[in-house]
Amino acid sequence: MQTRSRPVKVIAVTSGKGGVGKTNVSVNLALSLGRIGRKVVLMDADIGLANVDIMLGLKPKRNIADVLSGECGLEEVMLDVDENVRIVPATSGTMEMTSLNIHEHAELIYAFNDIADDIDVLIVDTAAGISQAVINFLRASQEIVVVVCDEPTSITDAYGLIKLLNRDYKMTRFRVLANMVGSEKEGRNVYAKLLTVTDRFLDVTLQYLGSIPYDEAVKQAVKAQVPVVKGFSKAKAAQAYRQLANKVDAWPVNATPSGHLEFFVKRLVRST
Repeated sequence: MQTRSRPVKVIAVTSGKGGVGKTNVSVNLALSLGRIGRKVVLMDADIGLANVDIMLGLKPKRNIADVLSGECGLEEVMLDVDENVRIVPATSGTMEMTSLNIHEHAELIYAFNDIADDIDVLIVDTAAGISQAVINFLRASQEIVVVVCDEPTSITDAYGLIKLLNRDYKMTRFRVLANMVGSEKEGRNVYAKLLTVTDRFLDVTLQYLGSIPYDEAVKQAVKAQVPVVKGFSKAKAAQAYRQLANKVDAWPVNATPSGHLEFFVKRLVRST
């Protein structure tokens, strides 16, 4: 099979705290990108507390733990979930998977080189918070989307995450998505609150990605275990996700290795 020289776009979706709809964002963004023709893999990186397969109503027979144990390859655990979209399921309720060492993280990240020729975008749905596992996945990604909502704890915890990544790992660029907001104006206000403190105390660049409106259809979709873009395609939130996908699709792909342990680093090196 002839390999493509084009690098893969790797996007980590994260948040300072839980309860802001991060996994919802990851799932609906993945499906929206798939529907405009991009080949997408969504990795549930909340290792030990799987959410993506639950949100999609799936019961995977294999997961990340089987890849790390050497029982199977990454291709064998992936599930087709929608047009052009596959997921890599995480484990649920497995304590040893929540504390992978750096070598195990490296093994997992390098495993993605084997599927590089059949993917345009990798979306990494991280756990909430600032565990070492979250940091490792964020450092391995090209783009970081920080999901926030209009709550003081969400903004404070998002700031804490950005501060840690900037101070300890010299990361300087983050994209901010306001979720579950009453209006686009409210979304921009949430972004402005976060920007005020980062501009004052940190040397980072925040870029406003837009907002996803609060929508009762999202609650219905979660209960039905179907993404809102699939089950409620005319809903306001579904329309916002389609707009978000078009924005993300227009991002340039970083084709230069950063020096961190990265997903698809072989492809990055080859393309340069």
